[in-house]
Amino acid sequence: MRAVTTLSVVVLASAGIGHAVVTSLDAGIARIDAFKDMKNRPRAGHGMNVLLVGTDGREKISERDRRTYRLGGQPCHCTDTMMIVHISEDRERATVVSLPRDSYAEMPAHVDQNTGQRHGPHPVKLNAAYAEGGPQLTIRTVENMTHVKVDHYLEVDFTSFMKTVDVLGGVKVCTPTPLRDRYTGLDLAPGTHTLGGGQALQYVRARHIDGASDLGRMKRQQRFLAALIEKATSSGVLLNPMRFRDVTRAVLGSVRADAGFGTDELLDLGRAMRGFSPSSSEFTTVPIGQLNFQVKGIGSTLKWDQAKAEQLFGAVRDDKPLTVDRPRRAPGSAPAPVEVAPSAVRVQVANGTGTVGLAKRVDAELAATGFATTRRPVTAPAHVPRTVVYYDPRWDRSARTLAAALPGSEVRAVPGQGPMLKVTAGADFKAVRKVRFEDPGRPEETVVRGSEVVCSGSA
Repeated sequence: MRAVTTLSVVVLASAGIGHAVVTSLDAGIARIDAFKDMKNRPRAGHGMNVLLVGTDGREKISERDRRTYRLGGQPCHCTDTMMIVHISEDRERATVVSLPRDSYAEMPAHVDQNTGQRHGPHPVKLNAAYAEGGPQLTIRTVENMTHVKVDHYLEVDFTSFMKTVDVLGGVKVCTPTPLRDRYTGLDLAPGTHTLGGGQALQYVRARHIDGASDLGRMKRQQRFLAALIEKATSSGVLLNPMRFRDVTRAVLGSVRADAGFGTDELLDLGRAMRGFSPSSSEFTTVPIGQLNFQVKGIGSTLKWDQAKAEQLFGAVRDDKPLTVDRPRRAPGSAPAPVEVAPSAVRVQVANGTGTVGLAKRVDAELAATGFATTRRPVTAPAHVPRTVVYYDPRWDRSARTLAAALPGSEVRAVPGQGPMLKVTAGADFKAVRKVRFEDPGRPEETVVRGSEVVCSGSA
C-alpha cells in the first residue's frame, strides 16, 4: 500500500510539474539493481508493469506514534503488501492486482542472502521470497507465478505513509459498517471519515475486522488508493509545485527503485497521464482456489485458482482492461457493501405518505434487491417526511444493512420489536439502492473501477 502511494504521487504529480522538480525527485530515490543477471524471463507484453512492494520499517517511527497507532513488536525484513500495477500502453488506464502475502508459491533455486546457502526450488508463502533473496528473488518468484514480465520495481516502507497522507490534508473514506480492529486500534463508525496519516495507516493495516483477514485488508487498501488518487487529482496538488514538493519530500525517505526507473521515464509517464482519475483505474485480487491450503512445514496458505489466474494475467500481458464488458458507473453508484445477507433480513413496509401504491413499490424494490419482505405492505398511522427504519437493537447489523438500501433514511431503535424490521416510506423516498453482501469465508472475485469505490460526492 505504501508503494502504491508512492507510485500515485510520482506518476500523477509529474504530469504537471517541470523537469527540475522531477529530476530532484529522481535524485532522492535510493537505487537497487533489481534485475541483475536475471535469465529465462517472461516475454515482454504491451504497456508497463511495476511490482510494488511494501515493507515494514516501523523502527523509523517515533515511540509516541508506535504506541498511539499500535505499531509495537519487532520490525521484520519482510513484505506485508505486494501488487502488480499495469500501466496501459496508451497511458490511459492502470490495472492494480493485489497478490496475497500468504499465497502458496514455488520459489526458484537461489542463494539465501542471509546465510549464503544455496537452495533448490521449494514451496513457500509468497512474502518469504523477500526475506530469503530480497528484490531479485521476489521478482523472479512473481514472474514464475504470473508469467508477467516486471519492467520496474518500487519498494517503500510505511514510515513515509503517514506523512504523505497528512501533507495531502487527509484522505476521505466511507464505510457502511463499523470498522473495529483491536490489534491496530482502528475504530470507525458507519459513515464518511477524513483520515489523517496515523488513522490511515491503521485503516490499511487492519486485518482482524472480519473473517476475510488479508483478503479483506487488500480490498480496503484498494479503496484507499482510489480515494487517494481522487484527492490528489481534485485538490490541486498536481498543479502546485510547492505542494507537490512537500508531498514528494514526505515520500522520499524510504523509497527504493530499480536503476532504470529514472527522470525520463517519470516525465514521459507523467505527461501521458495528465487526464488520469479514479475512473481510469481498476482493482482486483488474484483469484483464490483454496483458502486454507495446508503445506507441510509452512502451514496454511492461499492457493490460486490457476485457470482464472492465468486468464487474469493473460489480460495484463495483452494490455486488455478487466472491466471492458461493463458500463462505467458514476462515483458512488456501485452496490453498497453490507454485513448481513439481505435474504436474512425480514422487512415490513408501511406507506407514510399520501402517495397511493408507494409502500407496494418499496416492498417490490426491496424484494428485488434480495430482502425478505412480507409482500403485504400496510398504511402507516401518520405521514412522515423522511423514510424511517425501526429495529430492535439486538438486530442492529440487519438495520444497517437495510438502511444502506434506503439512502437518507433515519434509523430508530425500538427495544422489544423483535427480528422483524419495519420501514415507513416517507416523502423523500426515491429508489432502493442495490446492496452487496460478501461472505468473509467465500470472498468474491471482483474487479472494480476506482470511481466505484470512492465516497459519493467527495472532493
